[in-house]
Amino acid sequence: MSTNTKHWDTTSSEVGATERILQSVLAALNEGKSAEVADQFDDHFTFTDHALDLEFSDRGRLIEFFQKSRELFPDTVVEADAISEWRDQAVVQWKLKATQEVSYGGYFHRRVPISLRGVSIVHMKNGRVTRWSDYYDQLASRRSGLAAFFTEWIEY
Repeated sequence: MSTNTKHWDTTSSEVGATERILQSVLAALNEGKSAEVADQFDDHFTFTDHALDLEFSDRGRLIEFFQKSRELFPDTVVEADAISEWRDQAVVQWKLKATQEVSYGGYFHRRVPISLRGVSIVHMKNGRVTRWSDYYDQLASRRSGLAAFFTEWIEY
C-alpha cells in the first residue's frame, strides 16, 4: 500500500503518528478485524458515514457495522492513495474495491465488481480517533443494503 503524504506541520509531535494509526486501521479493516479497528477509537468518538447517513458513537454498534460490512462484502480492500496530516487531523484519500454477489430468484448468481474512491476526515486526540467522517458515492458503493441494517423504520 503506497501513500503520498504531505506533512503540513513538521513541529507537531503527532506528525507521522496519525498516519501510522490510519494505516493500522485500514489494514485491520482489510483483514476483517472489526474489534481491532474499534480499539483505535477514543471512549468518546463519532463515526459518520455520510453516504449512508449513519452515525455511531457506541463501540459495539461500530464493531457491528464493520462486521456486517465485511459479511456483505467479504473481499473488500481499501487502500490509501494519500494522507495529509495537520496537527491532530488528517484527510485520507482512498480507493475501495469489492465484489457484491447478487442473486435473482435463487437461480442465478452474479458477482458485481465495485470500485470507488472516497475521502475520510479523521480527528485524533492523544493518539486515539475522536471523529471519523467518510465521504463517497453511495450509489457506486452499492451499500444501501448495509445501511438498512442500521436504520430504524418508523411506521405512520
